[in-house]
Amino acid sequence: MTAERLDVDGLLANPATRIVVCCGAGGVGKTTTAAALGVRAAEVHGRRTVVLTIDPARRLAQSMGLSELDNTPRQVKGIDGGNGGELHAMMLDMKRTFDEVVQQHTTPQRAAEIFANPFYQAMSSTFAGTQEYMAMEKLGQLRSADEWDLIVVDTPPSRSALDFLDAPARLSRFLDGRMLRLLLAPARAGGKSMFSLVTASFGLFSRAVQKVLGAQLLTDLSGFVAALDSMFGGFRQRADDTYRILQDPQTAFLLVAAPERDAVREAAYFAERLVAERMPLAGLVLNRMHHSDVAGLSAEQSEEAAAALEATGDQPMTADVLRVHAALMRQTEREIGVAATFTDAFPQVPSAVVTAQPADVHDVDGLRTIGALLA
Repeated sequence: MTAERLDVDGLLANPATRIVVCCGAGGVGKTTTAAALGVRAAEVHGRRTVVLTIDPARRLAQSMGLSELDNTPRQVKGIDGGNGGELHAMMLDMKRTFDEVVQQHTTPQRAAEIFANPFYQAMSSTFAGTQEYMAMEKLGQLRSADEWDLIVVDTPPSRSALDFLDAPARLSRFLDGRMLRLLLAPARAGGKSMFSLVTASFGLFSRAVQKVLGAQLLTDLSGFVAALDSMFGGFRQRADDTYRILQDPQTAFLLVAAPERDAVREAAYFAERLVAERMPLAGLVLNRMHHSDVAGLSAEQSEEAAAALEATGDQPMTADVLRVHAALMRQTEREIGVAATFTDAFPQVPSAVVTAQPADVHDVDGLRTIGALLA
């Protein structure tokens, strides 16, 4: 590995850094990394920090000693605020965020109509893509409030995190789609029934769709689209604004990976996308790397020495230790080789290494340790 060392403290201390987005495959320690960065930013660099997790797993709350996380930032106890820093944490509540957007951008009467619509109830809770778009909304809200020195975002596993980046473009395609324009036509023509107003060609279209979706679902969908019609421009504008924030130098993307082929491949895939989208890729965090304090003793030497001791029958415990060391050295070599597939492809991306810990991180002290290793 020849990549430049990632200056984590320099990144966290820089007042120009306002958003850090942690992304990567599942199970690589991404949530722990995000939480550790938050703790270090608050305690060492005195920054008022909020960690936003989009991942529905609840490990962030557990590691910070919180019984639960929701859509409202909660202050994390046990943080040393001697430098003036604070740490808060929250977990995206997709439906509640959608409800808040509706309430903020329409009248109470129209909001009540939207909330009662069965299609809205389904879309705001379960539809694919809604979570990622609402994540963009929540990030935009946090940034525009200007209450936080630093926002750390813990995204879902990387393919879903790509959906996070795609949300504005996907929303625009939806808003500009032919199906949506057809559904909006009745509302824009005066609110008449979509089955009684339009041309014969649209009548044929609506009957065909009705056969597939059912009359009630289509009616619910039409009503939902009509109710949200006046809000669509705002949805698109805010999503585009947040996307531009993600491209701004105030944002730093950190890829998180473990020394496993699939995880490193995911990191490389995401790095290519960030470069293509002109997103500021700050560095790579390699978690759970192994090393030996006796690196000068190779695996081959250890195995030869163990075999010699075994042949004489002397010091069997020492022979066992040598074999353990040989296995550790081979694992270390293998991990370095796997990591090199990324660092060779992206030599300009600095990296930080976090050694494997003897136990899972489950409290603020553990997060402090990880933050120190990162730095």
